Amino acid sequence: MSSSSSAAEQHGHHAVGGRELVPLAALIKEESRTERHAVTRSRICAREDGGVGGEVGEAETRRPLLRYGCAAQSKKGEDFFLLRTDCARPSTSSSSSTTSHPPTFAVFAVLDGHNGDAAAIYTRDNLLNHVLSAMPQGLSREEWLHSLPRALVAGFVKTDKEFQTKGQTSGTTATFAIIDGWTITVASVGDSRCILDAQGGAVSLLTVDHRLEENVEERERVTASGGEVGRLSVVGGAEIGPLRCWPGGLCLSRSIGDIDVGEFIVPVPYVKQVKLSNTGGRLIIASDGIWDALSSDAAAKCCRGLPAELAAKQVVKEALKTRGLKDDTTCVVVDIIPPDQTIRPLSPPKKMNKLKSLIFRKKAKDQPNKLTKQLSSVGMVEEIFEEGSAILSERLGNDSGSRRTSSSLFTCAICQADLEPSEGTSVHVGSVFSSSSKPWEGPFLCSDCRDKKDAMEGKRPSGVKVL
Repeated sequence: MSSSSSAAEQHGHHAVGGRELVPLAALIKEESRTERHAVTRSRICAREDGGVGGEVGEAETRRPLLRYGCAAQSKKGEDFFLLRTDCARPSTSSSSSTTSHPPTFAVFAVLDGHNGDAAAIYTRDNLLNHVLSAMPQGLSREEWLHSLPRALVAGFVKTDKEFQTKGQTSGTTATFAIIDGWTITVASVGDSRCILDAQGGAVSLLTVDHRLEENVEERERVTASGGEVGRLSVVGGAEIGPLRCWPGGLCLSRSIGDIDVGEFIVPVPYVKQVKLSNTGGRLIIASDGIWDALSSDAAAKCCRGLPAELAAKQVVKEALKTRGLKDDTTCVVVDIIPPDQTIRPLSPPKKMNKLKSLIFRKKAKDQPNKLTKQLSSVGMVEEIFEEGSAILSERLGNDSGSRRTSSSLFTCAICQADLEPSEGTSVHVGSVFSSSSKPWEGPFLCSDCRDKKDAMEGKRPSGVKVL
């Protein structure tokens, strides 16, 4: 029970008992006061110093509040999600001495499994740890955020590599959002989309759909790596359905798992990192059960004005109304709220009838400068990083441009295995995509991860080890 509701019930008890009645104005004042301090309610992640993992001494001392909700309807039982708001970010010795508690960040993910749920469950349980293990130690917050895209690539590939050793043929999409203060970093493979609905109504995609039917670049990459792309053939030679990769018949060009399809279905994620203005925004992360029924704009518009938990339910409801329950349907909504703003979301704008629009049209035209200033200060989103290449040598970069500790100089960039100085092979060796890089430069790979890289690039059949 929230503190505001407790206060209201206590006042009501006094009135019923025949004692002195409390004026309505006093009740309203008490409600307003307690609501401002009731930031520990369910599904609101906040601290007295401002939001998730408020870290005194860093550039962003006033971190946002997070409020989230999740809704789902199951058809096959292969959708899963991850909701974490208490993930510890290792701090430097200087930052840890200036804060009373360690810095934290939040993770929200949607995983849409296929051919069974094993890959989705394994990814949900292990991907975050693999990403964190790929991060160098002792980084400042800015260095940590700068290193995230590369660590996400390594974490996705390691998760795929380890799951495939289990010999199970299932696969999964993965859309993985990390929120640290006002900075959002999203990594994704497959077609579980993440959109950002910024304050002011601007809707933007933070992911790319890796569907062979819709992504020409991915079709070209798959065929160049040895895969075959075509539709399902039926009796009589007719072709039906979406474009698929053969063998296996998968509609996606990137996923985790799917060992039966081939290594040209890669786990290398598209990564995008953005920074919100202090007006905040809303993330909607959902499986294709939502996006096959609703456009990004439609999903954002149908739930505006609702709190996160009700918004997630509304998006699922709209998708089912449009298309019915034809697939697992999962939606996660995360509101990123300024710390000094009322937690309740604003009501959606009321529709204006024709008479009112005629009355107010002249007034609106008379104030263009004011409107322009308002729009320019609302919903600003800064794009920090974006990369979608499937080539590991491009995604893992050069060691010379990143901070590496002495203990990580001879560590596999993907699986973090320790390497002897003579064991590691540069990620750039044998890659025609890295002509500007020197083969003796890191990062380095162990023999197993080098074999996986070569198989992903079509240089070696999947599952064949070089002796």
